[in-house]
Amino acid sequence: MNRRTFVASAANLAAAGVASRAVDAWPQPPQTQRLPFIKPRRLTAGDSVALVAPASATFNTMELEIAKESLEALGLKVQVGGHLLDRHGYLAGQDRDRADDINRFFADTTIRAVLPVRGGWGSSRLLPYLDYEVIRRNPKIVLGYSDITALLLGIFARTGLITFHGPNGMGRWDEFSVGWVKRILFDAEAVTLENPREKGEFLVQTENRTQTLTPGAARGRLLGGNLTVLSAIIGSPYLPDWENSVLFLEDVGEDLYRVDRMLTTLKLAGVLAKIRGFVFGTCSECEPGSGYGSLTMEEIFNDHIKPLKVPAWQGAMIGHRMPQFALAEGLEVEIDAVACRIRMLQPAVT
Repeated sequence: MNRRTFVASAANLAAAGVASRAVDAWPQPPQTQRLPFIKPRRLTAGDSVALVAPASATFNTMELEIAKESLEALGLKVQVGGHLLDRHGYLAGQDRDRADDINRFFADTTIRAVLPVRGGWGSSRLLPYLDYEVIRRNPKIVLGYSDITALLLGIFARTGLITFHGPNGMGRWDEFSVGWVKRILFDAEAVTLENPREKGEFLVQTENRTQTLTPGAARGRLLGGNLTVLSAIIGSPYLPDWENSVLFLEDVGEDLYRVDRMLTTLKLAGVLAKIRGFVFGTCSECEPGSGYGSLTMEEIFNDHIKPLKVPAWQGAMIGHRMPQFALAEGLEVEIDAVACRIRMLQPAVT
């Protein structure tokens, strides 16, 4: 089942939930306000970390074993959430149970990071059930991407805790991705992120190329993630203030007209008017789809991003099915849209 099916199913569940609101009403949080940011403590060998499942169910226990062994190879001790292998349809258990694992691990003073095992769909459903006061009082590293975007942005918006867009627990722990995780989360470096420049056997670089959309440099809080997930929670109180931000985006498996539609949503919601800079990673398997024709990604960016006249570039190592950067959500950065790099202005962990 792909993410569009997940989202459609979730919409049906939400519609059904209107009729039964008295049975299981979501808590109503206060409106988002801009909070001082909080840094989690860096990781060191011997620290205990926790695997949780905020989104889709995990059916393959071998993948879970690989995730656990990968973290142990980093010198970490791994605990597993009590509901990690639960299943409620395509979800990894009931919403309150999945949220409870996260709340319990944040309250546990022996745990230094809370790491989602995978994305898919479901993180948005947890946002009303998280204990943001416990999270704020016990800052820990949260690392993930794709559907985990909702968790990263929701936690940052409600607490000010810097969160991290990078490999999921069952994601790619290749040399490139692990290198950034070590430098940012273990060594507390304020790194400059840029794609490798290797040509390999070719005359010019053909892989991991970048492209300037609008030249220039900009500073701002780095915020973003998966475009589909982000656009789906627009208007909720689980998104941060976008004023003076650098927006980064990525996606997978979306027809190009959907990418156009989602960027239009960000425009109509006023998000794009507030940003100081823009970085796009990859849109893996994003095809024209059926019909009379399609805009290209370049034309979509020409319509939505270039008119903003803010520094912008595409091709960053941010996305699905590839080695990827680790990015600190909410941290002040500087981007150079000609050199195509992101520079952290301070460490993201203490």
